[in-house]
Amino acid sequence: MAETILVIDAGTTSTRAMLFAPGGERLASAQRPLAQSWPQPGWVEHDPEEIWRSSLACAREVAEAAGGAHRIAALGITNQRETIIFWSRRTGRAFGPAIVWQDRRTAGMCQEMREAGHEPLVRACTGLLLDPYFSASKIAWALAERPELGEAGDDLLVGTVESWLVFNLTGGLHVSDATNASRTALMDIHRGCWDDDLLVVWGIPRSVLPAIVDCAGAIGRCDPAHLGAAIPIAGMAGDQQAAAIGQACLAPGDAKATYGTGAFILSNSGDAPRIGDLRLLATIAWQLEGKRSYALEGSLFVAGSLIQWLRDSLGLLAHAADSETMAREVESSAGVRIVPAFAGLGAPHWRPDARGAISGLGLDTKPAHIVRAALEAMGDQTKELMQAFGADGAPWESLRIDGGMAANDWMAQDLADALGIAVERPDMVETTALGAAMLTAVGCSIYPDLQAASAMRGPARAFSPRTSTADRAARHAGWQRAVAALLA
Repeated sequence: MAETILVIDAGTTSTRAMLFAPGGERLASAQRPLAQSWPQPGWVEHDPEEIWRSSLACAREVAEAAGGAHRIAALGITNQRETIIFWSRRTGRAFGPAIVWQDRRTAGMCQEMREAGHEPLVRACTGLLLDPYFSASKIAWALAERPELGEAGDDLLVGTVESWLVFNLTGGLHVSDATNASRTALMDIHRGCWDDDLLVVWGIPRSVLPAIVDCAGAIGRCDPAHLGAAIPIAGMAGDQQAAAIGQACLAPGDAKATYGTGAFILSNSGDAPRIGDLRLLATIAWQLEGKRSYALEGSLFVAGSLIQWLRDSLGLLAHAADSETMAREVESSAGVRIVPAFAGLGAPHWRPDARGAISGLGLDTKPAHIVRAALEAMGDQTKELMQAFGADGAPWESLRIDGGMAANDWMAQDLADALGIAVERPDMVETTALGAAMLTAVGCSIYPDLQAASAMRGPARAFSPRTSTADRAARHAGWQRAVAALLA
């Protein structure tokens, strides 16, 4: 009996496929880089056809490593959220570039909507805010600014990345799982459906949107022409929700932080959304058999992309992994602070107009000081979010971390020192794909539920804080001054 699970992980800077055993062991993987383009300041785009081609190529490579599609029980998908793609219902071809979650072109539109008094409706219904980050303003902008979309009429479809992949894999199924749908600012997260009032506010016709489905179950089947068999698609979730599942954040209060291109912290809030006062986001953690579980989320738009910038634009690093070695070369950052607001500031500030800043430079500043300050910015931003979660009634007792940056031992320890709580890192930090595999294992009945599937997570290493309360307070006060100066 086929029991291996194939996962497509369609991220922001790369697309991967992984093969998992029922016990959670990663058996094979393949990866392709994904090009980004910046046609104007604040604009970020992808080629949808490249996303599809790369996903299919990676999936085929892993299916071959599995010994053929007949050895794969089911396929799961996890993806960069909020990124929007338009395509033809008839031909399946994309209409122009994807608008990426980092894109800020709709900042003015969101401000106009806020001034018109629409944010309370968005907040109450979706758990989100009026910000360019979310999909609704991207869709509305494109419908207004791209004539070919209006000309497409009933042929037009729109969806997030998992919708695009499912449509292509199945040859025409148009669906979105509840976690991705909850990030569009168009879904009523209380009732689990598209909200008619929000569709009117944004001017988006319901006919272009996908059907909202569970995160696990009989979602669809792949066209055998793609992978060699009609593999069931049995699990889907946005990347951050998938990572939370992969970290076994299954009980209220369990919290995880994923440090990838951006950094995203989710805390399980149980069977009801928590819409607090500090501009954190209420979102769907997963939906199974029509029942939703929820999470509270804080988003940092820049994490690993800051290290990429130090490497590619400033030339301070030969390889991203060198950041750990350089951070250890100096005893401190010598007063250097980096506020990495390259795409605005996310939670809890939500300032799309903010720009990044480096302060505290002196003639004695070395590249290692700047690199260390960049890594310390991860701890400083996370500390700010930890305080916001606590003030909104969702304190952390510990934090489970993952993502590419989490492999850095120096940063993991610095997080524990900045937060003053234990930080736990699983042996396999790529928990996004693992979470999708867990959902898929439930969806194809390898496991009866997510609690049982959490056995796939495996062992983890703990980092305990080594700094004093006074030192942590002084460090955080310095961060607050740097942010205040940036926003002044």
